[in-house]
Amino acid sequence: MRTDRRPGPTQRVRVREWNGDTVTNHEDRLATEEPLEIRLSWPDSPAQRFVTTMRTPGHDFALAAGLSYAEGIFDDVDNVRTVAYCTDVDLRPEQEYNVVTIDLAAPPIRWTERTLAMTSACGVCGKQSIDAVFDIGAEPQPVEPTIDAAIARGLPDRLRDAQRIFDSTGGLHAAGLFDANGRALVVREDIGRHNAVDKVVGEQLLSGASTPPAAVAVSGRLGFEIVQKAAAARIPVVVSVGAASSLAVQVADTFGVCLATFVRGDRMVVLTHADRLC
Repeated sequence: MRTDRRPGPTQRVRVREWNGDTVTNHEDRLATEEPLEIRLSWPDSPAQRFVTTMRTPGHDFALAAGLSYAEGIFDDVDNVRTVAYCTDVDLRPEQEYNVVTIDLAAPPIRWTERTLAMTSACGVCGKQSIDAVFDIGAEPQPVEPTIDAAIARGLPDRLRDAQRIFDSTGGLHAAGLFDANGRALVVREDIGRHNAVDKVVGEQLLSGASTPPAAVAVSGRLGFEIVQKAAAARIPVVVSVGAASSLAVQVADTFGVCLATFVRGDRMVVLTHADRLC
């Protein structure tokens, strides 16, 4: 039996709140966290499970496309025939919108074995070397001026202004693609910071957008997986309000990505390829 119940990005709960000596009972909202199983199919092959990631429902097709692209499954969106929810008879009705199949025109270019489900805190699960980024087809970018430093410093504020679900839950990360003038191309939220990046990259891919992003801004820290995804998508500048890990810096340095961290107000700490900032 099919159901039209599509999980939303938030859920309502009743809470009891203490504020000093005042106690109130009221309704609050939580960010939704549910699994998304991504399957791959191609001619003469049945759909195969690729990975399961914990995510906030919404823009699931973009998430599936962005994650698969970052993993080197395909290198051109023309290789993607369809992206759709699964309707297998063995799926429970409540899981109908938690399984997505990407139908490819040809077998995956690279197949990455996944032995563990991905959590909302884990983007690459076991990949711990720069060689892994080369393995998915990423190539170093030439370093040249990309975006004005003053515009880069303002991206976190522009990202925050677009975080509508965060306003009601306080529980989501965000990522946004911006052009060289600081105009938001696409902004997405998710309980996993790496999922938010996959969603914006996937949205660009599936929409066939012609404007290449000058930068991606993220709402949290910069781990290896965020920079890996930026390198795979050839995004030249990554801006973050938080710190970067040592491996994130190594990947950025190798692949020509400018990392701008602790971007708050007038402050910005650039760790790699500062020449990308005008």
